[in-house]
Amino acid sequence: MAANITGWAHTPFARHDAETVESLVVRVAREALAHAGITAEDVDEILLGHFNAGFSRQDFTAALVLQADDAFRFTPATRVENACATGSAAIAQGIKSIEAGRARIVLVVGVEQMTTTPGPQIGENLLRASYLPEDGDTPGGFAGVFGKIADLYFQRYGDQSDALAMIAAKNHRNGCRNPYAQMRKDLGYEFCRTLSDRNPIVAGPLKRTDCSLVSDGAAAVVLMSDDAAVTAPRAVRFRANAHVQDFLPMSRRDIVGFEGCSVAWRRALEQAGIALDDLSFVETHDCFTIAELIEYEAMGLTPPGKGAMALREGWTMPDGRLPVNVSGGLKAKGHPIGATGVSMHVLSAMQLCGEAGEMQLRDPVLGGIFNMGGAAVANYVSILERRR
Repeated sequence: MAANITGWAHTPFARHDAETVESLVVRVAREALAHAGITAEDVDEILLGHFNAGFSRQDFTAALVLQADDAFRFTPATRVENACATGSAAIAQGIKSIEAGRARIVLVVGVEQMTTTPGPQIGENLLRASYLPEDGDTPGGFAGVFGKIADLYFQRYGDQSDALAMIAAKNHRNGCRNPYAQMRKDLGYEFCRTLSDRNPIVAGPLKRTDCSLVSDGAAAVVLMSDDAAVTAPRAVRFRANAHVQDFLPMSRRDIVGFEGCSVAWRRALEQAGIALDDLSFVETHDCFTIAELIEYEAMGLTPPGKGAMALREGWTMPDGRLPVNVSGGLKAKGHPIGATGVSMHVLSAMQLCGEAGEMQLRDPVLGGIFNMGGAAVANYVSILERRR
């Protein structure tokens, strides 16, 4: 019994001072039900992706979804957390419930409100997704962790500053076409490549334009079993959904290889019975530009150390061999932790249903999604196809 996305909702990712975690959750829950053409009484299970880690004083947030409709009362609701892959972890749990026959319809909501937290505390909260005995004193917080990764990559394969700037410029250009993106501005390659007062070094070789945005936002999807989806207005089926968890300490693995990412992609492609070249597009986790570069290699688009080739050849552009982050990615769209994985699935479903507006690619058939928690610790890959 496969799972299908039959409805969705997505707030703009931005600074939402007038909102709360509760109001964001309620908003997308109601909108996703309406989009799927169902009511709260139809939902068998609720899953909330919410990282928190200190961003919200209100913990124990799963039951906040019940605020969207009194008819949700007594429906099972569980909060799911797996660092920056929290949203995809919640979706994976929903898929398991459907595959096990425990539910026919599952509502998955992802949310985070980060911008109301003071800057230094934001860094402390995010650093909790690293291995504190090794990285707890890293300058620059979680950006410092990826600064280390970038340094190691540069040492092994040479300076890749040009490639990182090409990724940043591509994703900001793509983000201009995404109405949900936090930053809808084409910064251009030269700005992203050049060190300046407006684009200073943040950590290691990473500049401000190499780092994703601190954001508030929420997204939701309705998942249905094949039989429940028969009468749905749209259905995007999961051809595959793979989860690979790696060691938390970076010292226990080749961090430049993103091995967990590679294994997750391999398992998902095998499960779907396809090759990478069969995909029409990929939404990948560009929390930092160095992450997207390494992910090209981990997914098998290029050999190790050759990720820059995909950029120079234009493969990852919207009209290229494998468009990557047509939405603008985390880099331009923003990265409200708990909402990110759900957002990636929403935007991919929109593409496959021909409902992506200015972002729309021509006749996409299969979409791939990679969402990770920590530094390639929690690795989730989904492969989606339009059923109807």
